[in-house]
Amino acid sequence: MAVFLVTWDLNKQKSNYNQARQTLIDHLSRYNHIKDPGLDSVWFIQSSGTADAVSADVRSKMDDNDRVIVTKLVDGQQQGWLDKDVWTWINARL
Repeated sequence: MAVFLVTWDLNKQKSNYNQARQTLIDHLSRYNHIKDPGLDSVWFIQSSGTADAVSADVRSKMDDNDRVIVTKLVDGQQQGWLDKDVWTWINARL
């Protein structure tokens, strides 16, 4: 299984923003995942799929004017300032 960084932004102008956001969160929650409390729309998920497959799955809950990027983390090729528990979760899976 791989770890993917998924970051997204929904168009806040849509009339059903809160419902659309909750639908996306519920959908993402199906994955084994962790979030840093300081990064609202950034999730780290574990999947046996590819970045293409994860992106298509996430996009199935989004509108055309929403945005998402999915990227696979590579051991030794990540760095940042995250909560210690997030790093522990990521490093245990790479």
